Amino acid sequence: QVHLAESGGGSVEAGGSLRLSCAVSGFPPNRLCMAWFRQAPGKEREVVASHNGLGSTTDYADSVKGRFTIALDNDHDSLGLQMVSLTPEDTGVYYCAAIIVGGAGVCSRRTDVYPNWGQGTQVTVSS
Repeated sequence: QVHLAESGGGSVEAGGSLRLSCAVSGFPPNRLCMAWFRQAPGKEREVVASHNGLGSTTDYADSVKGRFTIALDNDHDSLGLQMVSLTPEDTGVYYCAAIIVGGAGVCSRRTDVYPNWGQGTQVTVSS
């Protein structure tokens, strides 16, 4: 079973940066589609970015393109999300999700595809 644990959330002012990390255990990340989702109060959970360990294909929501970067960390045991130029609209609980994959390509953006989830980490951006 894949176990995920997020860290790195916090509070920053608009324009600031944060780096989230999702520690992975139970399965090698290079065989996983992994994604970061976020959920703001009163809103549905939405995909932020994804990374396919087979081929390293990445995908980003339009709202974060050019500001967020998803990548496996050097130890290849965790998935990082570097966030810069943060805005109040980036506020929410950020979740890491994963599914075992059999091929390269863009990971799904659907929440119901992913059977493995972390507990979430809060990101708050003040104006």
